[in-house]
Amino acid sequence: MAERREGTLDDAAIAARLKAELPEWRYEDGWIRRTYKTASWKGTLMVINTVGHLAEAAWHHPDLTASYAWVEVRLMNHAAKGITDKDFALARKIEEVVAWQPGTEGNGLEGTPTDPRFAYIKYDR
Repeated sequence: MAERREGTLDDAAIAARLKAELPEWRYEDGWIRRTYKTASWKGTLMVINTVGHLAEAAWHHPDLTASYAWVEVRLMNHAAKGITDKDFALARKIEEVVAWQPGTEGNGLEGTPTDPRFAYIKYDR
């Protein structure tokens, strides 16, 4: 059974979707989570603001924890009291935007310089 109360997903469905759709995310303590490593407080604030903008536009709000060089994003549908399709949709958009590496696309956008003075986020890939 993949679905239960108000469209929440069961543990097996969550695990399968994370593996297929969001391999950098994990399911822990009732939340889907992702920790973004940043190069500095500046990068941390940029990730927080990006996630904040996307969440507000989607009207679906994550919990965030941050420190100097990392941000943890936690998603769970508070109204449904579980993980729903909305959580996956917002997580995919956050991943798309925060993990975007324009310098690898060959489209004329250089991306962030490798010089540590300009470092922003520490990409997983």
